Amino acid sequence: MGRTDRASRVIAASPATVYDALLDRESVEAWLPPDGMRGRIEHWDPRPGGGFRIVLTYLDPADSPGKSSAATDVVDVGFAALVPPERVVQQAVFEADDPSFAGTMTMSWQLTPTGGGTEVTVTATDVPPGISQADHEAGIASSLANLASYVETSGRH
Repeated sequence: MGRTDRASRVIAASPATVYDALLDRESVEAWLPPDGMRGRIEHWDPRPGGGFRIVLTYLDPADSPGKSSAATDVVDVGFAALVPPERVVQQAVFEADDPSFAGTMTMSWQLTPTGGGTEVTVTATDVPPGISQADHEAGIASSLANLASYVETSGRH
């Protein structure tokens, strides 16, 4: 059994708005890359059994060498479960030669209504040992901050 990493944030938007941002290609491409990265989605099929492939490029690869190449992380993500507007479960596999990044990591996005909007809790299970827990939790928190900024400024609360 692998490691579990978590992060959460309250976002000032409805669960339906947040859920929509988790399943819209342009939205995901905009908010998912954590600070210091940009993303490009190569394939998009937002349904159970579908998924997407994202290429994350480090803006400064000297500080953070990529898992797939010197400057990139390539991740194939499958949608294991879609429960609108409550939960999205993804299974992520990194494209990497290094066995410390091998395996399937499950990312569960739980959306819980709160008085101030939606509490979004991300739980990553079976995290590959090559991914530092501190870096991973900071990356999830950064993606959540980007998601909050994206939906809160879109005017679609």
